[in-house]
Amino acid sequence: MRRILLPVLGLFLLPAVAQAADQAAATACSAQLSKDGQLLYGRVAPTMTPQTDIKDALTSVARPMVMGGSMSRDTARAAAEAAGECLKLLK
Repeated sequence: MRRILLPVLGLFLLPAVAQAADQAAATACSAQLSKDGQLLYGRVAPTMTPQTDIKDALTSVARPMVMGGSMSRDTARAAAEAAGECLKLLK
């Protein structure tokens, strides 16, 4: 019984371990981003789900910043592209 129970228990724990590793990798990736990239990542990461479209999520955060004048279009594009790579690790 014990030989069957341990592998089955491992199957349930494996996704949680993998998710924690992806979270750690995404956090490490975000630490390498520019200040603007970190800002975009920080606003989008808490809303990420497996179904989230990363481009749409970043656009919805970056567009108001560009329109409000707090970030240029070129800066927002570069920061969003870099942040998007880190956000992919969360999916």
